[in-house]
Amino acid sequence: MQADATYSPRRWPVPAYPVPAALAVIGGVLLGFGALWGAAVLVVALALSWPAGKGWLLGACLVLAVCGFARERAWQAAPDALLSWVGAQATLIGDWDGQLLHLSSPAAAVALAPKPKGPAGRLTVRGRLVRPEGRRIPGGFDYAFWLRMQGVREVLVAAEIKHLKPEGGVRGWFRRGLSAGLSPRESALLRAVELGERNDISQESFNDGLNVRDAFTRAGLAHLMALSGQNVALLVGALTWLLARLLPLKWTNARYPLMLTVLAGFLWLVGPTPSITRAVLMGVLVLLSLWLGRGKLDVYGVLGLAAIASLLYQPAWLFDVGFQLSFLAVLGLSVSNRVAALLPAKWPLWLRLALVATPCAELATLPVVLHTFGQLPLLSLPANLAAAALMAVLVPLGYLAGLLGPLAVAVNWALGPLSEALLKVVDIFGRAPVLTWGMISPAGFAVYAVFAAAAVLTLYRLLPLWVLPLTALLGGVSTALPSLLNPPSEIVYLDVGQGDSSLIRTPKLTMLIDGGGTPRGDYDVGKGTVLPALRAMNVRSLDVMVATHADADHIEGLISVLLGLPVGELWIGQRKDDPNLNMLLRAAEARHVPVREVRRGDSVQAGKATFTVLWPTGKVWSDADNENSVVIKFDTPKFHTVFLGDLPDPLESELGVGKLDVLKTAHHGSRFSSGQAFLDETRPHDAVISVGRSNSYGHPNPQVLDRLQASGVKVWRTDQVGTVRWPLP
Repeated sequence: MQADATYSPRRWPVPAYPVPAALAVIGGVLLGFGALWGAAVLVVALALSWPAGKGWLLGACLVLAVCGFARERAWQAAPDALLSWVGAQATLIGDWDGQLLHLSSPAAAVALAPKPKGPAGRLTVRGRLVRPEGRRIPGGFDYAFWLRMQGVREVLVAAEIKHLKPEGGVRGWFRRGLSAGLSPRESALLRAVELGERNDISQESFNDGLNVRDAFTRAGLAHLMALSGQNVALLVGALTWLLARLLPLKWTNARYPLMLTVLAGFLWLVGPTPSITRAVLMGVLVLLSLWLGRGKLDVYGVLGLAAIASLLYQPAWLFDVGFQLSFLAVLGLSVSNRVAALLPAKWPLWLRLALVATPCAELATLPVVLHTFGQLPLLSLPANLAAAALMAVLVPLGYLAGLLGPLAVAVNWALGPLSEALLKVVDIFGRAPVLTWGMISPAGFAVYAVFAAAAVLTLYRLLPLWVLPLTALLGGVSTALPSLLNPPSEIVYLDVGQGDSSLIRTPKLTMLIDGGGTPRGDYDVGKGTVLPALRAMNVRSLDVMVATHADADHIEGLISVLLGLPVGELWIGQRKDDPNLNMLLRAAEARHVPVREVRRGDSVQAGKATFTVLWPTGKVWSDADNENSVVIKFDTPKFHTVFLGDLPDPLESELGVGKLDVLKTAHHGSRFSSGQAFLDETRPHDAVISVGRSNSYGHPNPQVLDRLQASGVKVWRTDQVGTVRWPLP
């Protein structure tokens, strides 16, 4: 029956006891972490427990808040067993699970870089132990914090495999079952969707180079590789169907302890990650209720109990994206019945639920997805509908293959085509357009929370329908208005390692000078670092892109940026036959971006800001690329700086730069830059050096640092502080 849209106020029901209790634990963990807004969460928990009229619930919430606080503090204060080894060469022996190396003496875990290819097992590896890097660019991945949530504080870099013995026992048997008679790509896919091991599938690509894991994300199917409720539901569903046919009717209750045992074994097999732990805990509670004859449980109560158990076990999970997405998705799915009731009643219920399930989960997780991944798949609904049919068969059959071990060839004849069919779905929908987004501010999350609350209250007919569009309008205006009234005005010196990339943002013009790059390796700095940073800062287009010269560490990354964002004009200095420059020019031609060869005296006025080209003159070209660098002087009434590319001294002194507030040092602080005469002329207050950590060039040069210090210049190095964001006065 179709829901009546008429507004009829109802009394909001008292939430299940575990709901305020879970919020109390969350508030305690946040306060233990140092987030003062955890106090607001605790107040909400106490306010929700008050209508229940149970004094013991208020006391329990306070006790649980203290427990959450204490567990978080204990986690932060845990000793580092490998602290004395940091910086040293070490040979480690431990159990490699495809993600981390687990040591027995001392009891610790380390990450490996690069990750070894091949199976899990007993591993002997040599390398140098270092502390991992945190987030160094806007929108970047905080690798150090992510590892810390896994209980890891060190990374073994330049990891050299000495010996690897494939894992034996039950886990080794299970993994062999997911490989028997299958291609490497099919096996990697099965280990991803059955065991959550994504290391090998991340190395796979489709024929045209599209990375398989990236395609999963773009298609809105990344959750298939993050073990969660879908795996548990399919596993329990398959067991229920099987046991109903194998057990006599009088032994019906015997299936519950058997399924509970299987769930416990499954959690042991795959390991206690946040999402799968939540799913298993909820599955266990539901099965126990059915076994004991308690009937159907309140979904919010079950979710609250799972949150309490998870966070008291590992409080750091609260900050894990997988934990957040898992719980938010369940909250979204919890209203799917009410949303399905809005569709025509003549449609079958299973169809209505299938159509609304994915949108409900996506809307609930929307701000976290956009903030974390910077993109939203636009065709995730048909992609999930197509993938769900395949997963319903592939997941149970895959578990059977794992149980059969090397004998799994008996069923893998079917798993191979199913895996290829799923990969085909990923390939098709992974090429669909996505909506890109920037980082969401705390105010943005708050606005979305208000809108989500209004949507739920409207759905439950606790608010009239007209409140929902009004809330959306006010929320949109309140988030868009600040940037319209006070547009970004800053310089961002991006940390691109041993390279150079700077973004100038003014109300009238946005300019990117260089895009970093790497002369060695296959990592695309433009695609992996610069482009995500621009999107995170909500840069949707560039008015001007400048390629100062043809060195790879300046120009290589610009290619992916140019292909990924609209660009108004590309500025270059010398047009020469160079592989890197030729690739950039071909990309500009393909995107119909005008190319302008700039010369000394060219300038652009954008509001109160002036961009002036000081070099090259274009009259005489040097054989050295650095001496042909495009130099941009940027001036506002209250601020002056210059971008020198790799221009060496004494050419710096021929520019006539004048007094500077900030000096962007040339050539990463090499010994050929920032001569004393130039420093005497410019007298900058600050200097920014874009340089890579542990580079082999000796940058920045100690003599340059000494000159800067002697001149009273404060130095900001990207290898030490990461990305430098400089607000313009």
